[in-house]
Amino acid sequence: KKKIVVFQFAPAIRTSVGEEFGMKLGEVATGKLVSAIRALGCDYVFDVSVGADFTTYEEASELLEKLTASKPQLLLSSCCPSWVRFLELYYPEFVGNLSHARPPHIISGGLIKTYFAQKQNINPRDIVVVSVMPCVAKKYEIERKELLAGDLKPVDYVLTTRELVLMLKKRNINLNKMASSKCDEPLGAPSG
Repeated sequence: KKKIVVFQFAPAIRTSVGEEFGMKLGEVATGKLVSAIRALGCDYVFDVSVGADFTTYEEASELLEKLTASKPQLLLSSCCPSWVRFLELYYPEFVGNLSHARPPHIISGGLIKTYFAQKQNINPRDIVVVSVMPCVAKKYEIERKELLAGDLKPVDYVLTTRELVLMLKKRNINLNKMASSKCDEPLGAPSG
């Protein structure tokens, strides 16, 4: 009860989550999703797309650096933990080609526990960040030591889309019947 609970959701779930509540296949449910997550009792809701903006910028800068080097190199995305782990296990010779950019929800979590915490005058240790992701491998990813923000985990917990749906249904929160609302600022407005 003394913690500030922050949920952030991946761009991919804004269409898939509605199907579980009888919404039209592929219908964008962002506003309803924000309201439903708030109904769970969290303090803030953010869109991981903001983190994706930062990741895109970082990866683009890194790619330009690699392409303009005396010996141009391949750049591989590091956004998917399953892909990163696959490369580490089966093609370690390509690990050096992985982008150094952090995955979007890790960047967003780091911003929440640094920039946002400072703006709100909240001790980062009092913030719990929960990412809602379409992939169970994100649960493993948040345990990787190289993704720490200093000595803090940027993301404390990961829920899959299915786990969020189960939580909503258990609390009788029907996404389809929610009014639309916007994510919190300043980390709620991605470039799109």
